[in-house]
Amino acid sequence: MNFVPVQVYINYIDAHIAKGQLEEEGIECWLKDEHLVSTTPFLTQAVGGIKLMVAEDDRDRTISILRQIDADKRANLACPRCQSTDVEFVTTPRKASNWLGTIFGGLFGDLSLAGDKVYHCFSCGHEFPIPDDPQ
Repeated sequence: MNFVPVQVYINYIDAHIAKGQLEEEGIECWLKDEHLVSTTPFLTQAVGGIKLMVAEDDRDRTISILRQIDADKRANLACPRCQSTDVEFVTTPRKASNWLGTIFGGLFGDLSLAGDKVYHCFSCGHEFPIPDDPQ
């Protein structure tokens, strides 16, 4: 059976969620480079992320399912400023404290840039925190 990549993830959590949802639909799949990216995250870009692999015969059906999952997820979250659903969860290093932490860390051998996780609206550019869980 020939497997092809249909989606790339930068973290194993999103990759496993998608894999589980596809398996519920009866699609056989696996994650390529999952262990490498999980154990050495700084290599994520070098290896191209975690690839969700499916049988070539299931490719079109898988893409359709993943698009529907993404559409459902976006429909449940809207920008509080413009009500657009073109919103994505991102990491942003924009706060001054993040940059100061990086400079301080650089003096002691750690050059990583801390970031805040926020939702970013691609329609109006507004960034907002994770909404409270309504439950």
